[in-house]
Amino acid sequence: MIKEQVEVREELSERVVSVNRVAKVVKGGKHLRFRALVAAGDGNGRVGIGLGKANEVAQAIQKAGTVARKNMVTIPLAGTTIPHEIRVKYGAADVLLKPARPGAGVIAGGSMRAVIEVAGVKDILAKSLGSSNSINVVKATMIALSRLREPGKVLAERKASNAKG
Repeated sequence: MIKEQVEVREELSERVVSVNRVAKVVKGGKHLRFRALVAAGDGNGRVGIGLGKANEVAQAIQKAGTVARKNMVTIPLAGTTIPHEIRVKYGAADVLLKPARPGAGVIAGGSMRAVIEVAGVKDILAKSLGSSNSINVVKATMIALSRLREPGKVLAERKASNAKG
């Protein structure tokens, strides 16, 4: 008797952040390829980013999507927003994320917006300071989202550390 395995795959949405044409100079001239930056998320607090390179745009996007699904992280949400304000610097990219009141919407620019929306954050104020390099801005946004902590867990850690000391 053969049992069929049914895969339950969560519905992930992918958003192409940027597609660039990159060139490598070789003896015979320029070797052109495409680089794609993709953000993938389930819209419920899980998000990942991926970078892929290939000779064709579609292949680059597919590779980047695969990498994004492998690098998923879970972020804590406080209703439709983030639990607290956070500022992160990655390279020359500086990112500021602030929680917003319900109904404010996603107030974010360019490449940050894609990552925040696929993560499932509905209300947020986000500002990109410094570099406008989409890769560094997206990586800074991911680091900021991954560093978010739930207020209940922070409170429990503080109580535990106060009990020791």
